[in-house]
Amino acid sequence: MTTAYDGFDIESFEAGKGLWHARIRRADLSPLAIDGVLFPAMEMGFAWPDAQAAIADAKHHIDRFRRRITSDE
Repeated sequence: MTTAYDGFDIESFEAGKGLWHARIRRADLSPLAIDGVLFPAMEMGFAWPDAQAAIADAKHHIDRFRRRITSDE
């Protein structure tokens, strides 16, 4: 299941029975830069009980990264 959010694609997937994770990619497929290191995607390392919880957590991280970038400028 893929969800679009604020310029990112969030893909939720079941990594094990009842263990949902999320993968974040930029919608334009350019790499993510984290502390100067480029990544094609970022996987959330938390296991959630359902896909919606994994997506909600990924959205929270995207919002947090946006606030961090804005406050650094």
